[in-house]
Amino acid sequence: MTPQQDRSDRSERLDQPDQSERLGRPHRPDRPAAVVAMGPEVAELVLPAALRDRLAVHVRLALAPVRSAPDAAFLAALADAEVLVTGWGCPRLTADVLSYAPRLRAVMHAAGTVKSLVSDALWERGIVVSSAADANAGPVAAHTLALITLAVRRTLSTAAGYTAGWPAFGSRVGADGSTVGIVGASRIGRRVLAGLRQSDAGYRVLLSDPYVTAAEARELGAELVELDELCGRSAVVSVHAPLLPETVGLLDARMLALMPDGGALINTARGPIVDTRALTDECASGRLEAYLDVTDPEPLPPGHPLLALPNVLVTPHIAGAQGSEVRRLGEYAVAEVERWAAAEPLLGEVTREVLPYLA
Repeated sequence: MTPQQDRSDRSERLDQPDQSERLGRPHRPDRPAAVVAMGPEVAELVLPAALRDRLAVHVRLALAPVRSAPDAAFLAALADAEVLVTGWGCPRLTADVLSYAPRLRAVMHAAGTVKSLVSDALWERGIVVSSAADANAGPVAAHTLALITLAVRRTLSTAAGYTAGWPAFGSRVGADGSTVGIVGASRIGRRVLAGLRQSDAGYRVLLSDPYVTAAEARELGAELVELDELCGRSAVVSVHAPLLPETVGLLDARMLALMPDGGALINTARGPIVDTRALTDECASGRLEAYLDVTDPEPLPPGHPLLALPNVLVTPHIAGAQGSEVRRLGEYAVAEVERWAAAEPLLGEVTREVLPYLA
């Protein structure tokens, strides 16, 4: 079978109208109708057959692959939907789109952020929203902890100087006792803090977050400080703040200039939190390293200086769940549907009030 035939076959399977029929189960009108709304390739990875079978126990499941903007077939599939299981490729749920879903009561997002998905119309109709961001946080935290290990050793700069000569033993930079600054005790930031606590490298950890008290920071294994002090004392600064109007450009030229020579900036949060021009200048001088999974703009245009600097690592937003890992997102969303069907509290519920403070 060719890859094209395989993709076509999978798309046909995803277009089946009701998963319960495929399983040979009788039609039970008491089960709420659910529609999976995401790209067909995404659905195959996020919601493989075993997970769709789990869903079909609790809902009358239909799949509406989204191949472009909302088309007539997609909108028609919304007519009876009480639950939407969404993912990458699902269009923004505007008032116009929701007008085709008069019975919709819940949206379970099998991905991280819902900021590009939800609209005021959802809240105005009282529709419940859940995100699988918790399931996505683990891979991001693990990725960040790996970058911290590289950064405290000045890995990029050391590797770039490899051909100039083997570094003397006494000149090598180690990790033990290094000061790491965490900007934002977010969902991911807290996981990174937990990983640093469990490390045997004896890190000194600083935290800057306006919503955390000194006592809470101590419980997280960190010392609460203002951002300028964090930048001035940290060998590595790792960004985990949400993107808000007040966090755009938070790490600006002044803050970056406070970082010690040989320091490193890690950003696995959102690109605009860091002033790209200021960071480029600092890295071009050789004073700082940068490990960037997100940038502003994203992607960086071809030929951007950050892409060529030997002391900068830029990756294409890969810190979150990738490949087979994305099944975790589907598992989380399916479990949320199960909780919703049983009238139990949702673990990943997103409300209108907290949405601005989420990644």
